[in-house]
Amino acid sequence: MRINLPTALTLFRIMLLPVMVVVFYSHAAIPAIPLRAANMAAAVVFALASVTDWLDGWIARRWHMESAFGAFLDPVADKLMMGVTLFVLVQSHPTALLAVTSAVIVGREIAVSALREWMASVGERALVKVQWIGKFKTVIQIVAILVLLLERDKDATFLRLWFAGETLLVIAAILTIWSGLAYLRAAWPVLRGDRAPRDDASRSA
Repeated sequence: MRINLPTALTLFRIMLLPVMVVVFYSHAAIPAIPLRAANMAAAVVFALASVTDWLDGWIARRWHMESAFGAFLDPVADKLMMGVTLFVLVQSHPTALLAVTSAVIVGREIAVSALREWMASVGERALVKVQWIGKFKTVIQIVAILVLLLERDKDATFLRLWFAGETLLVIAAILTIWSGLAYLRAAWPVLRGDRAPRDDASRSA
C-alpha cells in the first residue's frame, strides 16, 4: 500500500500523541524541568497535531489525493488526539466538571462514530456527513484544550485562563450534544425503519 502525503500527515499526528503525553508528564518525571515549560511544550505538540488535522484534509481535497485508508485513519487520529489529551487533563485535574465534560465529549465521539459506521453499512453515510456545527465544535474544543494545557498549574499567575478553558470546554460539550442530536435526527428515519436501506448496501453488508 502506498502512503501519500495526507495519510503520512495523519500518521504523524498519531505519532505526536505519545510525544505530547511524555512532555505533559516531563515535569513530574524530571523536577528540573519547569512545569511552565512542560505546559508550553504539551500545548505546542497538541497545536501541531491540530494543524495537521486541517492540513491533511486540505491537501487531499486540493490535489485529489483521497484514499480509502486515509478516510479510515483520519477520524481515528482525531478521536485519539482528543480522547488521550482529555484523559491526561482529567488525570491532572480530577474535578467533577472536567471529568463530566470530557466524558460527554468522548462518549459523543464514540456514539457518532458507531452511527456513521452503521449508516455506511446500509448505504446511507451521506445522511450523517460532517455538518458546520460539528466543525465549529471542533474549533472550540481545540482552543479549550490548548488553554487547559497551558494553564494546568493551579498556582499559575494567569489561573483565570484555566477557568476560561473550562468554560470553553463546557461550550464545546454543549455543541457536541447539539451536533450529535443533529446527526441522530438525520439518521432517525433509517434507524426507525421508515426509510429502507439501499438494496446494494444491504446485499454487501
